[in-house]
Amino acid sequence: MPISLRLPPKKEQLINRAAKKEGKTKTAFILDAVDEKLRLVESREQTIRKMAGWLSPEEAFRLSDFFIPVPPRS
Repeated sequence: MPISLRLPPKKEQLINRAAKKEGKTKTAFILDAVDEKLRLVESREQTIRKMAGWLSPEEAFRLSDFFIPVPPRS
């Protein structure tokens, strides 16, 4: 089902950059973001906890911070 969004130019630039960095189309990038927001995919923290069940929630959270890419500052 087609959906139309009006994005501020700055957000569109950020989406374009992030999609290109991940080697995805804008559509694929946005669909992944929607899936993540709707919890249709596991978060990084959930994945880390499942794979490393011996970690405490705090340790898993700190470890997930290590793997979350920080966007470049403009």
